[in-house]
Amino acid sequence: MSHDGIGPRAVLRSVAFLTAGMLTVPALAGCGSEDPAGEPLAGADVAAADRSDIADGGTLRWAVDTVPDTLNTFQADADTTTARIAEAVLPSMYRTDGRGRAVRNADYLASADVVDTEPKQVVVYRLAQQAVWSDGREIGAADFAAQWRALSGKDTAYWTARNAGYDRIEKVERGRNDLEVKVTFSRPYADWKSLFSPLYPKEVMGAPDSFNDGARKKLKVTAGPFTVDKVDTKEDEVVLTRNPRWWGRAARLQKIVLRAVPHDKRVSALSDGTLDLAEIDPEAARRITVAALPQDGNTPLMGPEADRSAADALHSWAVANGSDEDAADEEISAREKLRKKAEKYARQQKALGGFEVRKSLEPAYTQLALNGAEGPLSDERVRRAVARALDREDLAGAVLKPLGLPAEPVGSHLALSGQAAYSDSSGALGKPDAKEARALLSDAGWVPGGPVKEEKDSKKDEGEEAAGSEADTEDTKDSGGSEDSGDGDDGTYVVGEDDGRNHGTGDGKAPHDSGTGQLKQGGAPAGAYAPKGTAAPARADTAPVAKDGKALVLRFVLPSGPGSKTLETVAGRIAEMLEKIGIRADISKVDNDSYFKDHIASGDFDLALYSWPATAFPATDARPVYSKPVPAADGSLNVEQNWTRVGTDQVDQLFDQAIATLDDSERRDLIRKADSRIWAAAGSIPLYQRPQLVAARKNLANAGAFGFATPVYEDMGFLKKSAQGPEGSPGAENSDSRS
Repeated sequence: MSHDGIGPRAVLRSVAFLTAGMLTVPALAGCGSEDPAGEPLAGADVAAADRSDIADGGTLRWAVDTVPDTLNTFQADADTTTARIAEAVLPSMYRTDGRGRAVRNADYLASADVVDTEPKQVVVYRLAQQAVWSDGREIGAADFAAQWRALSGKDTAYWTARNAGYDRIEKVERGRNDLEVKVTFSRPYADWKSLFSPLYPKEVMGAPDSFNDGARKKLKVTAGPFTVDKVDTKEDEVVLTRNPRWWGRAARLQKIVLRAVPHDKRVSALSDGTLDLAEIDPEAARRITVAALPQDGNTPLMGPEADRSAADALHSWAVANGSDEDAADEEISAREKLRKKAEKYARQQKALGGFEVRKSLEPAYTQLALNGAEGPLSDERVRRAVARALDREDLAGAVLKPLGLPAEPVGSHLALSGQAAYSDSSGALGKPDAKEARALLSDAGWVPGGPVKEEKDSKKDEGEEAAGSEADTEDTKDSGGSEDSGDGDDGTYVVGEDDGRNHGTGDGKAPHDSGTGQLKQGGAPAGAYAPKGTAAPARADTAPVAKDGKALVLRFVLPSGPGSKTLETVAGRIAEMLEKIGIRADISKVDNDSYFKDHIASGDFDLALYSWPATAFPATDARPVYSKPVPAADGSLNVEQNWTRVGTDQVDQLFDQAIATLDDSERRDLIRKADSRIWAAAGSIPLYQRPQLVAARKNLANAGAFGFATPVYEDMGFLKKSAQGPEGSPGAENSDSRS
């Protein structure tokens, strides 16, 4: 399962989602600037081109992770492909710009204003005069009202995944004419711009049956530059075709085919000519970059070519040294296999020369999550010690520098650099300081060289005593990662990038006991044993810490499978940083598919790495992620989406105030205050913004790594030959006839 990619904010509330869509790298303007929001660390990389340079027609074949189970973004099993389709075929009153901020979508909305705040908040939407559904009916108040009723939460016959914001609406009615929609709120709602994006027709929202089942596999009525032609589960693709009733700028492409292709199959699909656009991992990005280099005959052998040379050399050695006939035959067979592999590799490299890598940063960040439900991390002092042991600049650099991307640590839980609410609030926690981290541990009772009770090692034969005081050797050190700076392949689990079912509350299940384990005490010769209960001799500031006879050992859970190499590198570096303050991190890799559901959501971890998106509406979208868990009626713990189980009443109050504050400046201040207190609680530590690498056919314009911005589907297309430059682009001659 891949954890790359990102989709519009529509999915955020169903699972916790993700917003839209991130080399020219602008300098961070937050330093020395009056605006702490600064500038985005990286902009979109989409090969921007004027529409006049783009050919009319053609089919864009775009890799996605899934063919969605539903086309209704408001259902629990909606995924990022659902959201991508909705962007292309349905109205959105607001979209996200390159700074991650909500802007009016002029194709649908002439204006929208808060016209009253007393006695109640009233918003008037004035719709674009030409805005119509694909059946010719005008978009109007009836559609707004139907969506409000479906998502308000009052009618439980609707199987909705979220109702934030809609539950604050008192009524929706026609304004002075058919182009006006008047929405009255029962309670103030600052994030009103998040509503009605996407907007479904009343034919979908008007009745529970049509909402629950009618829009799962088809959308009969749409209102975007494209419409849904078919959802083909046999061919694993969704076909979007140009909407003949679209009133905006005509779509340049005739079709967009969203094709489900696993990440480890995408290089083959690109080289076979069955894909034009695909998010890829760093290894694939390197191959494409190498394929684009001039082939002068001096390029060093790599990949299967190198393997073939090694096989040839080995065979020659076997013959020269009198190997028997069977061994020689085996070598010949191995050489033939490698030859075929090398030939395939060479063919792929030639085909990949028609592509380029477009790279930026996703609007999402990777964090270290600390489970505060039970065990040592339930003590805020221990969590803060872990946090202050981290060199976040080092971790960001390990992932992003090899990719040529800006390696700035993320300074906020609630926004990213460039967004209005962003401000680096990490100072509330304090700078990295191993000495201060050890002082915090000591204050919590975890002292260096403390006595450790002997325990049976379940992996040893019955009756064999576990070592109580082994000397540190290379064999006994934690091996959770390497010094390799990593390949930049961030395989972090991104919340919302699953099958859509991992949402809602956790079951309060306690994590594995993280306070037990054998402390490897130093100072004695290899193989020596100290008497039971003897404190380890003080030898260095990095001496392991213990309390009540138990070493401080934390279970660090990671996903396995494709895309996890970078996580291993990051986790290994974190383990080394924690070792310096006396904490041992035991890294445990678990099945990729069960990582989130069976470990993160259920609380079966001490430390974990996963990602959260940044949205234009943090007051609404981030509250369930950081709200204080409360006991449910059945005795379980209702954590909403706060899987670290760390929260405070003060943070909840600040979110509630921000949601009800209509003044933009005051609301931003409240959000930043909330973020400072989230940092201080040390339940999650933002590390770095996730990289985004996209392989795109060289003659494909206005598509690639979109950054914060919502894709403009009508502007995507293949360049005319006259706009491709003197050498053109491989495959360009077929750009108008792909199907």
